[in-house]
Amino acid sequence: MKGIIGQIEKGKPFFEKVSRNIYLGAVRDGFLTAMPAILFASIFILMAALPEVLGFAWPESVSTWLWKVYNYSMGVVGLLVSATTARSLSESMNRKMPKNKVINSTSVMLASIVGFMLLSVSQIDGGFSAEYMGTKGLLASFVSAFITVNVYRFCVLKNITIKMPKEVPGTISQTFKDMFPFAFSVLGAVIIDLVVRTTLDVPFAEALVKLLSPLFTAADGYLGIMIIWGMMAFFWFVGVHGPSIVEPAIAAIIYVNVEANLQLYNAGEHASNVLTVGLGNFVGTMGGTGATLVVPFIFMLLAKSKQLKAVGKASFIPVSFAVNEPLLFAAPIILNPYFFIPFLLTPMINVCIFKFFVDVIGMNSFMYVLPWATPAPIGLVLGTGMGLWSFVLVLTLIVVDFLIYLPFCKVYDKELVMQEAHNAQLEAAAARTQPAMAAAGSDIAATQAAEPGLTTVSNEVKPTNVLVLCAGAGTSAMLANALTEGAEQFSVPITAAAGAYGSHYEIMQDYDMVILAPQVGSYFEDIKEDTDRLGIKLAATKGAEYISLTRDPKKAVDYVIDQLK
Repeated sequence: MKGIIGQIEKGKPFFEKVSRNIYLGAVRDGFLTAMPAILFASIFILMAALPEVLGFAWPESVSTWLWKVYNYSMGVVGLLVSATTARSLSESMNRKMPKNKVINSTSVMLASIVGFMLLSVSQIDGGFSAEYMGTKGLLASFVSAFITVNVYRFCVLKNITIKMPKEVPGTISQTFKDMFPFAFSVLGAVIIDLVVRTTLDVPFAEALVKLLSPLFTAADGYLGIMIIWGMMAFFWFVGVHGPSIVEPAIAAIIYVNVEANLQLYNAGEHASNVLTVGLGNFVGTMGGTGATLVVPFIFMLLAKSKQLKAVGKASFIPVSFAVNEPLLFAAPIILNPYFFIPFLLTPMINVCIFKFFVDVIGMNSFMYVLPWATPAPIGLVLGTGMGLWSFVLVLTLIVVDFLIYLPFCKVYDKELVMQEAHNAQLEAAAARTQPAMAAAGSDIAATQAAEPGLTTVSNEVKPTNVLVLCAGAGTSAMLANALTEGAEQFSVPITAAAGAYGSHYEIMQDYDMVILAPQVGSYFEDIKEDTDRLGIKLAATKGAEYISLTRDPKKAVDYVIDQLK
C-alpha cells in the first residue's frame, strides 16, 4: 500500500498544475463571488416552500412576494456568473500580461453580460424571456466570459485600441481604449447567436444544454457520480484540493438540476435529478471530502491512542460543519495508507445509496440550495423537502460510513498505541539517566525565556493586518481566530480576518500579510505575483503546521512575527 501511495504522490505536481488552470479557477471563483446571491435566494425559497411541506399555506400575496425575490436573484444567476467569471479570468490573465498592458476587469464584466444576453435570451413582444437567464444559462455564461476575456487580451496585446492625446483624463482615455475590445467581443456573441438561431432556431444556451445533455445524463448515473466524488477524494488524499479540480466541470449542471427538481416538485412530480449541489455538500462530502463525519466520533469514543482521542475531541465540531482539515492533517488522513481505501470508498458508496433512495424508493432529490457549512444531516433533510425517507437516509449513511471507517481506524489506532508505548519506554529510560530536577529546571527556564521573548518582540512589531485564505473561508477562520485571540492575550498589534481564495482580489490590498491554508497552497506562485506587486508579505503553511497554529494562539502570533522579520 505504501508503494501505491508513493506512486500517487509522484503525480501531485501534475494535479496541482491542473488545479491552477485559469479557466477552472475562473469558473470556481466566479461561482464563489456570486454565492451571496445564491444563498440569499435560497433563504426565500425555503421560506416560500418549506411551510407548505409542513401543511402551512402562505397568503397568496406573501407567497407571490417570496417567489418574486427568489426569481429576481436566483433567476438571474447566469447573468451574474457571466460577469464574475469574466472578472476572475481577467485577473488571472493580468498576472501574465506585459508591463503597462492590463485588461480592464470592469469593462470585461460589462461586455460579458451583454454577450451572455445575446447568447441566452430571446425577445418576446418587446420584452425578455428569462428562461435562460438563471441556472439554465450557466454554460452560456462561461462561454461568454471566456470569449470576452480572450478578445480583450488579444486587443490589449496587439494595441488594437483608440489612442487619445495624453492631455485627456485617464478615465475618459480608458473608455476609448475599451471600445474596440468591447465591440469585438460582443460581435463574436452576435455571430454565434445568428449562426445557432439560423440553423437550430433556438438560443445558443438552449442548444448547448441539449448538446451536452448526454454527458449530464451519464454523470447522473451510478458510475458517473461515483467517479465524480471518488476523484474529489482522490485528489484531496494526494494533498490537492479536489473540489477545485472537479467541481468546475459540473458546476452548471448541479445548479440546473436543483431548479429542475424544484419545478418538478411544484408540479406534483418526482424530483428525480440526483446530480445536484446538495449531493456533494451533504452526501458525497458528508462532514467534508471523504465523507468523514463519523471519523472524529470513532476517534473520540473508541480509539485507545492518545493521539487519535485528542484529534477526535479537537475536530468533531469543525467536521460537523464540513470543515475537516483539522482531521485530515492532524490524524493524519492525507497520504496515510491506512485511510486510502475508506477515504475514497465512503463518498462513492454514499452517493450510490442516495441515488438508490431517489430512483428506487422514490425519495425526492435536492430541491433547495443551502450553505455548504450546514451540518450534513440537517442539510440533507431540509434540502430534500423534509420527507420521511430523508431521515431514514441520514441514519443509513451514518451507519454505513461508521462500518466502513471503523476497521481502518482500529488498525491505525493499534499501530499508534504500539508507537506510544514504545515512546513511553524511551522517555522512562531517558528519565533514569538524568536528574529529574534538572529536566524540570530546563523546562522552566525554557518557558521563562519564551514568554518574555514574545513580549519583547511584540514591542517592535508594527501594526499588521493579516488575511488568511482557504477554499471556503471555513478553515481560514480557525487561524484568524487564533491570531485574534493571541494578539489580545499578548497585546500584539495584529488583526486577522478569514477569506476564500478567489474572492480576495478586491480586499487583498487592505492587508499587510496573506497566509495560505494548506488546501490552497498550490496557488502560492499565482498569488505571489499579486502580493509582490502590492508589497504584501505572503506565507504558505503545511498541513500539520497549520493545525498546530490554529490550536495555539501564542504559536500563531509567533509565526506571524517570524514571517515579518
